[in-house]
Amino acid sequence: MTRGFTWQDGERLIRFGRGALADAPALLDEPYTLLTTERAGALAPGVVEQAERVLHVGPGRVDELAGALLDELPATPLLVALGGGRVVDVAKALAAARPPARVAAIPTTLSAAEMTAVHRRAAGTPADVPGVRPAIVLNDPALSASQPEEELAASAANALAHALEGPLTPRSSPVPELAAREAARLLATAWNASEPDRDALALGALLAGYAISSTGYGLHHVLSQTLARFAGVGHGAANAIMLPESVRALRERAPAWYLEAIAEALGFEPQEFASRLREMTGVPRLRDAGVSEQQLERCAEEASRRPELQLTPPPADAEEIRALYGAAY
Repeated sequence: MTRGFTWQDGERLIRFGRGALADAPALLDEPYTLLTTERAGALAPGVVEQAERVLHVGPGRVDELAGALLDELPATPLLVALGGGRVVDVAKALAAARPPARVAAIPTTLSAAEMTAVHRRAAGTPADVPGVRPAIVLNDPALSASQPEEELAASAANALAHALEGPLTPRSSPVPELAAREAARLLATAWNASEPDRDALALGALLAGYAISSTGYGLHHVLSQTLARFAGVGHGAANAIMLPESVRALRERAPAWYLEAIAEALGFEPQEFASRLREMTGVPRLRDAGVSEQQLERCAEEASRRPELQLTPPPADAEEIRALYGAAY
């Protein structure tokens, strides 16, 4: 079992480990509004009972969901997000719209949204308001790696994408590179037995989230996020489907030492492991996820306009993006 720890990272407190949920009453020791879903709330009933108010986050786009919840938001100093990436990002968007609210995140997937200040702004909020990074992260693998195996594989592919892509941006440095390498190792070795090592997956996702938070993201995440926004593909599924294709594009942009280091950490070639995760999800192609050719063309157009492409130099053009989508179709 992976060792638990408490990490004071600047203004942010990270509590990780099996059983860490028991620390929730002490960490969440002020009045708070809880954002959650039915599945997530059932995993941590004590967190639900302690809340002053509970707001349920349904499916949809983060900006629209957050905008719709703004009028319902009480004036509590702390927003607690208990759920996956969508729930955490909605909490961050609400806090950005209503400073100085703080966010505590209790993840129930491997999205690592709890580790970053990246999120869309609530509808009606100026786009230039600062992003919010959760001040408290309570990551208990019993929750963060709690998804059924097919969904867990998709979520792990998203985490692996963080580890593979982050070190290739111009913002990278040795610290996130080391975190990404260890994350890749954990994410790969977690699948070596008949049952996934959920503690290793949880820690791997946390470290990969730390890496991508430091470095920013580029081509792969542009491709995946555009599919989620304009074709309705689930975030984890979009990452899993695109990652084997994205890895080919990243290989052409990566220095040889990096490819060797990642292959050594994984114990596989990155594309081989990414393909394995994709098959485990049960939704290996974009057509299997219900994407139409018309939607794919729109996604290619939308993705080609994203400024984040500059963080994976040389930036992909519309033709390359269209080819990558086509290969995954």
